[in-house]
Amino acid sequence: MLIDAQEITRPVPLQLPYGRLHPDAVGWTRTPLHSTDRVGRWARRWGRAKRWEYWAVLTPTHVVGVTISSLDYAGLAQLWVLDRATGEEVDAVAIVPLAIGTHLPGTLGAGPATVSTRAVTARFDDDEHGTRLRARTARVRLDVTAALPAGHERLGVVVPWDDRTFQYTVKDVARPVTGRLAVDGVTYDVPEGSFAVLDHGRGYWPRELSWNWGFGAGVVDGRVVGLQLGGRWTDGTGSTENAVVVDGRLHKVREDLTWSWTDGRWTDPWTVRGASVDLTFTPFHDRVSHTDLRVVRSSTHQCFGHWSGWVTLDDGPRLEIRDLLGSAEDVTQRW
Repeated sequence: MLIDAQEITRPVPLQLPYGRLHPDAVGWTRTPLHSTDRVGRWARRWGRAKRWEYWAVLTPTHVVGVTISSLDYAGLAQLWVLDRATGEEVDAVAIVPLAIGTHLPGTLGAGPATVSTRAVTARFDDDEHGTRLRARTARVRLDVTAALPAGHERLGVVVPWDDRTFQYTVKDVARPVTGRLAVDGVTYDVPEGSFAVLDHGRGYWPRELSWNWGFGAGVVDGRVVGLQLGGRWTDGTGSTENAVVVDGRLHKVREDLTWSWTDGRWTDPWTVRGASVDLTFTPFHDRVSHTDLRVVRSSTHQCFGHWSGWVTLDDGPRLEIRDLLGSAEDVTQRW
C-alpha cells in the first residue's frame, strides 16, 4: 500500500454535499486546507461525529492540557496541570449532555472555540499572529498565546476508514508560547522557550478504536524541533500522521511506525521505530484516565517525558534528537 501518496496543495471540502467522504480530500497538507463545516450536520450519522481542540503547553515548570470537545451526545471540557518538580496534578473535568455550552468552529480558524460549564471555562481565539488560550477552573487560571511564526507549517491529514467513517486531524507542534499560569493563587510565568502543541480533530469515528500518539517540542542544537508521531489508528488506511518540523519546515515521515512499550509499566522506556525513525521515549510521569459512562468508555495512559534518537528528514540528512520534552500515549476508546 502506498503511504501518504497525495500531498494536497489546494483548498478542498472534507465531505461531499450528501455527507460521504470527498475522494479529493484524502491526503496530507503542510497548512490547513480542508473545510470541515459539514461535520456534525449529517443527520443520519448523529452520535458518530467527533469534534475537538486539545492544546498542550510545555513549560520549564509545568505541563498543561486544555480540551474543548463535542461527541454530539456529550461535551467534554478539561483543564489539567502537572507540576514537573513535585509531580502534583490539578485536574478539572466537565461532561455535559448534548455538549450544551460548547461551541466549536466548523473549520479550523473560522472562529473561536469556547466552553462554559460550572467546572471549566475555556476560550481559544485565532488570528494571523497565533492563538490565545484562556481557561479557568476553581484552582487554575491560564492565559497564554501560542505564536504562529511566518512560514510555520502544520500537518493536516485525512484518515479514511471508509467513505462514511473518516477523520481529519491537524497536528501543530512546536508553537512558541508565552503568558501566565496561576495555580492555587501562585502565578508562574510561561517564558520564552516554552512550546504549545495542538491536536485539532473533525470526523466520524468507529465505535471502538485504540491508538498511540506522541509529540515533542524544543530546541536541539539551536534549531526548533517539533515531533509528531502516531500509531495503530491509521494502520491500513494509506495515511499516517508522522512528521518532524524543523525551524517551521515540515518533513513528512511516509511510513507506518512500530510502537513498543511494556504494558503496565508505563514509565519504562518506549520505542518508536521504522526505516526512517529510531526514537526512545523516557517518561517521568504517567497521567492515568479511566472513564466508564456506558455509552463512553476510555482508558488512557498519557506519559510525559523526553524523546531521544534520530529521524531522517525528507531532504536526506538525519536529524539527531536529544532530550526533547513531550508525550507518548496509549488510548483505548469506545464512544
